[in-house]
Amino acid sequence: MSIENRVKELGRQARDASRIVAASTVATRNQALLGIRDAIASNRDDLMAANAEDLAAAVESGLAPALLDRLELNADRIASLMVSLEQVAALPDPVGAIDGVRTMDSGIRVGKMRVPLGVIGIIYESRPNVTIEAASLCLKAGNAAILRGGSEAINSNLALGRCIQKGLAEAGLSNEAIQVVETTDRAVVDALIQLSDYVDMVIPRGGKGLIERISGAATVPVLKHLDGICHVYIDAEACPERAQAITINAKTSRYGTCNTLETLLIDEEALALLPAIAEALAAAGVELRGCTKACAASAAIGVAATEEDWQTEYLAPVLSIKVVAGVDGAMAHIAQYSSGHTESIVTENHTTAMRFLREVDSSSVMINASTRFADGFEYGLGAEIGISTDKLHARGPVGLEGLTSSKYIVFGDGHVRQ
Repeated sequence: MSIENRVKELGRQARDASRIVAASTVATRNQALLGIRDAIASNRDDLMAANAEDLAAAVESGLAPALLDRLELNADRIASLMVSLEQVAALPDPVGAIDGVRTMDSGIRVGKMRVPLGVIGIIYESRPNVTIEAASLCLKAGNAAILRGGSEAINSNLALGRCIQKGLAEAGLSNEAIQVVETTDRAVVDALIQLSDYVDMVIPRGGKGLIERISGAATVPVLKHLDGICHVYIDAEACPERAQAITINAKTSRYGTCNTLETLLIDEEALALLPAIAEALAAAGVELRGCTKACAASAAIGVAATEEDWQTEYLAPVLSIKVVAGVDGAMAHIAQYSSGHTESIVTENHTTAMRFLREVDSSSVMINASTRFADGFEYGLGAEIGISTDKLHARGPVGLEGLTSSKYIVFGDGHVRQ
């Protein structure tokens, strides 16, 4: 069977299974999630052996150390997968919730019901834990899913896929509700993102190159963010202690996440705060690249920033710093260079803070808080499938509700339209 026909078959099977999952009770879906957890517990040794194969092949191929770390499934990470399944099972069921019911002049009552999206394709790189995260969230929200992981994790993903199948079977759900693609052929991705007859949404999780390629070629709607060029703006009326603590945390808490600070903006009237912040960052091992005014303000800023720096998501201990003319200068810079992920203002001026909140057009906008809070768990979603910088159909951290849609429902009592 050709790749194209095989992917069509996966899509058809997923579409049929999605109806079964959508009609299932939350108790059944939770039973499946806990069954997957139990299967992982029972097959821990097999999972680690499969992962060892992937790691050995990755080392031989020269995979970068950061990607090797993402690829590894050690005992602690397997335990975390089991905990995450329990957490998703404990989340409230989004499916079937009815809200906004109102009585119209005609006498009918109109509201909205939350419903599954249907079939979701997940395309991801390196991290086998995404196999469980994606499967659990899609399933809990009443969807079927087709999971296509990276070639470097194929053995790990297939082993996890077998655990998923056991959990589905235990709950009496179709084993085609969650399908892990068994081939590493890149043609699968090209076919999947064109499968609009069967797939309702594609979610790519990986590097900017992967996401750009999928977004450019897909005919299926794509939920995405390309990169996380996040900003913190220190206002003239910022608390010095807050400004330093927030900046240090936003940059150094973790370097490789999409909600990490990449460009610090500081009001020219707050320039006296910069030397202490820059010295603390440099002491933490962060390379600082600044505009002319920033470099002049602190000897710790040793590299002149270029135009490319303002456009770069470093994912590394590197930070660009720019001095701006007040909140207008900060918002102008953000409007030009931000990826629409997360921006934060540090200020004690309520009016300035609220203006920043209203006018900055990103998926998360914060007052006096680290950008590292832009996360589904921190926002009370329980878990997330990813972070969207799109404006349709979900924006920001995407949890269970973001994996559903809604439909209008009408309650009548023999009503006919006059």
